[in-house]
Amino acid sequence: MRPGPPRTPVMALALLSSVLPGAGPPDGPSEGSRPYENRLRPIDDPAPILADHPEFVAPIEETARFEAPILVDDPGADLEVRAWRFSYNARGIVEVPNRLRGDRTAIVVVHPWGIDDGQGWATPEPAGAAFQCTPVKNEVVLDHAREVVDPFLRGMRDRVGLVVYSLPGTEDPIRAKLYRSIRRSPTAEERGEGREELAAALRSFSYRGEAMPTGFPVSTETPTIDYLGRFPGLDAGPTYDPPGFWELPIPVMAPISVEPEDVVAYDGEGYEALRDFLKAEGIRHVLLTGYNTDMCVCSTTAGYENLRRDFDVFLVGDATIATFPANPRPSLATNAAVSFAALDLFITQVSWIRAGGDPTAGDPPRAHPGGSDTP
Repeated sequence: MRPGPPRTPVMALALLSSVLPGAGPPDGPSEGSRPYENRLRPIDDPAPILADHPEFVAPIEETARFEAPILVDDPGADLEVRAWRFSYNARGIVEVPNRLRGDRTAIVVVHPWGIDDGQGWATPEPAGAAFQCTPVKNEVVLDHAREVVDPFLRGMRDRVGLVVYSLPGTEDPIRAKLYRSIRRSPTAEERGEGREELAAALRSFSYRGEAMPTGFPVSTETPTIDYLGRFPGLDAGPTYDPPGFWELPIPVMAPISVEPEDVVAYDGEGYEALRDFLKAEGIRHVLLTGYNTDMCVCSTTAGYENLRRDFDVFLVGDATIATFPANPRPSLATNAAVSFAALDLFITQVSWIRAGGDPTAGDPPRAHPGGSDTP
């Protein structure tokens, strides 16, 4: 049997498109559907994409850009969200205006882990790994939350229906006192008790793990197999992160100001519980932010692989950070993760989300030229 031709990158992407979650046309129009005219108009002088925070995400440099008609057009909309996606078949980026009702919109922040932020949960020494896996990299994420995510939440909290944070585990007695959940809201007195109990639990733990091995046997025939097996690039198990470390109550990171009406959802309670809560609150649209773009933001309970099945999801590209091993900054890694997500997801940015929205459907506004602060 003759071997087939070698697989080129284009062939590989074509094969990949057949297995991407959500790829391919739907079975048929959904109930209450409306016609959509997929009319693409070239944009002559497009605004920069993701150019506002280049230290956290490198700007998108694709030059083939198209404008499409408005997609989400809620009656009584009061929120404008311009978004884009990438299409190999369209040969470029497709930008789409959207008009959303804020009260039907939730901001979801995936995994804002409070580590190395002064609350007490700390990266174990001398070789432990958690979140971005080193204290130096964790500080970059804390800076991002301080400079991008928290200001975004402060500016939008009164304009959206919900602000939701996802955290690992299930609702434990301490975090049940600290945060509103999908089941209940704690009292002010309970929140005070929860803060004290959190500090006591986190600060009383010993964050001392084992040191890296100074030597080990390797095969004379294939030494790399033994070397990488005994000294992997990432080991977050009990050798370096001492037993009990991952059972501690992980808080929302300190740079984010959590308000009493904000909600914490827990991964261990499953997507269905989160989905049902959001729908019961009248949520139809999600502005998705958080950490890490290439992992948790896509595949955990509140990740877009789940949410996009039931909601209009817009990934806020500059309010997210990807993992960045072997690099001091996350800008290129985040660019790559957001770009790949754009094959099957709409991407927006903080400066492309603004109050407004014309409740009258019609032709979309013209593409906005000029600086990236103009959506």
